[in-house]
Amino acid sequence: MNPYSIIKKSLVTEQTRQLKEKENKYVFVVDKKATKNQIRHAIKQLFDIDVEKITTMIVHGKLRRLGKYAGYRPDWKKAIVKLKKGQEIKVIEETR
Repeated sequence: MNPYSIIKKSLVTEQTRQLKEKENKYVFVVDKKATKNQIRHAIKQLFDIDVEKITTMIVHGKLRRLGKYAGYRPDWKKAIVKLKKGQEIKVIEETR
């Protein structure tokens, strides 16, 4: 798989910024079918850094309503990536 199709985008929230500062962990939205090894290789190719640990989880879509119509947002997968000591990723959203 193409690394750009595995790693969709970085997830930047207050909680993910605290993870980055305290524990050197970064959070990404990834393809639902991607495995931990595929995510590891994609991050190595895209950012040229070494990954220490990867934790993945599937986030279930929430119920959304518009008037009398109800539906669900799609499920998605996120990966929390811990880097080796002394390495960091320059995330695009932080430079704005």
